[in-house]
Amino acid sequence: MSIVRYFPDDAPPKWGHPVVALGNFDGVHRGHQQLVEQIRRRAAEYAGTSVVMTFDPHPPRVLRPDKAPPLLMTLDQKIEAFTRAGVDAIVVVKFTPELSQWEPEYFVEAALVDWLQPAEVWVGANFLFGRQRAGTFTLLRTIGEDRGFRAEKIEPVLYKDFVVSSTRIRHLLAEGRVDEAGALLGHHYFIDGEVVRGDGRGRELGFPTANLRTDNDRIVANGIYATMTRVGTEWHRSVTSVGVRPTIGDGRYTIETHLLDGHHDLYGSRVRLEFVRWIRPEQRFSSLDELKARIADDCRAAEALFERMPL
Repeated sequence: MSIVRYFPDDAPPKWGHPVVALGNFDGVHRGHQQLVEQIRRRAAEYAGTSVVMTFDPHPPRVLRPDKAPPLLMTLDQKIEAFTRAGVDAIVVVKFTPELSQWEPEYFVEAALVDWLQPAEVWVGANFLFGRQRAGTFTLLRTIGEDRGFRAEKIEPVLYKDFVVSSTRIRHLLAEGRVDEAGALLGHHYFIDGEVVRGDGRGRELGFPTANLRTDNDRIVANGIYATMTRVGTEWHRSVTSVGVRPTIGDGRYTIETHLLDGHHDLYGSRVRLEFVRWIRPEQRFSSLDELKARIADDCRAAEALFERMPL
């Protein structure tokens, strides 16, 4: 896998017959996966190179930072997902205020025709590009016909009558509906981060927790979840609290995970946390004994869930 970080700073890669998927690809959900599979098939027919061209930072963070949505993935997670999907190469376009002012025609000429020389460019049905998002698929196809590349798009992907989109997935996660979000993603929603020291209250209650300092945006609803935690190459069933710990917390936002298979010394470890199912909302309990009993119930509920479902 070849990775170019960043256009326009890096030299042209000179790949053979690039077949390009162009987009933001936040979450690399089922729709994105279908687009990637299409460029892989087409590149194989050309004996060419399947290429994903994406943007960093996410354009709304440059254009409308006060209204930019939280992201489902970091750039590194996105690259990992494309690598796992079998893409030959990734190009990251450094999205700057200056680049945001490029007219659509100039973006196509500079980033695609002159720099990448694609055989084909594929986009999703609603992808827009260039200054004020004025670039449409029709324009892309017209330029392609003139400049020697083919432009194609895929239609929206449906899952159980719903259009799969990053926006819908964000809404589901914000409501705690992580299982439904995972169905649209095609994988469990996950976050990565480092285990840091907390205040030790979980251990005092008999349920030691790993406190996660995450690289991901805050997006999933506060509450208690059945989760899977990867430490190194091993996966562990777990229960995770997201929020402010109303009974014992000081108002700070925390992500705390209790591994169901016993205590592990995880301080300083990098872990991946996958959200499987919502268990309950955060609650304030009248005593520590009541809280402890409810945590035990949460663990039993998670164990019962894991026994019923393949993971």
